[in-house]
Amino acid sequence: MIGEQVPPWLDGAAGPGQPDFSDTLGRARILRRKMAGQVRQAAVLVLFAGDPAGDPDAPGGLPADAEVLLTQRASTMRQHRGQVAFPGGAVDPGDEGPVDTALREAWEETGLDRAGVQPFTTLPKLFVPPSRFDVTPVVAYWRTPSEVRVVDRAETDRVVRVPMAELLDPANRFLVRSALGYSSPAFQVDGMLVWGLTGGILAGLVTSLGWESEWDRTDVRDLEEALAAVGMVL
Repeated sequence: MIGEQVPPWLDGAAGPGQPDFSDTLGRARILRRKMAGQVRQAAVLVLFAGDPAGDPDAPGGLPADAEVLLTQRASTMRQHRGQVAFPGGAVDPGDEGPVDTALREAWEETGLDRAGVQPFTTLPKLFVPPSRFDVTPVVAYWRTPSEVRVVDRAETDRVVRVPMAELLDPANRFLVRSALGYSSPAFQVDGMLVWGLTGGILAGLVTSLGWESEWDRTDVRDLEEALAAVGMVL
């Protein structure tokens, strides 16, 4: 399926205009990676679904039914508890590269049928300081969507197909800043706060693919307050 044509509204993700995550995730993350020493490898599946023909009248050709697959980590997890994330995780010894890792982890977390997923590009690795992971985002098109669900309650609280129209609604976009000065693009949708690595990847992609509408970049909210507003905590 990798050889199949990618929908035109996603085609730019594999080209020279890939997102610059130093803008959406902060240059401090890059500096911390250089100081971290040995790190572990991981991959996440950035999976979009929607009409392959797209909508020529919409920004970037994004179809009205476009969705992205997100999970919410279990609140009992030691790291990143309650956070919204793309399906994914650490590389296993038997994995055949980051694409295989992302697909395997997505199947383990959501039960998706990987045969219906068309991976078509990987983005530059991103460092996650708390877990010391170098994460490779694998961008894919969900050519044949399958049923998804929470497979293991010990790891995942929710599996959600989020409409891109809701995610990109300017009313649902803002920035969050922690007490330590860390800032991140954020989206509030379906009772979830999407921020950090996931928010940065999404923000970078929707900008580079021309999907976004104008939103208030001066709207900067305290991270803990934004999390509390959706019933989450750090």
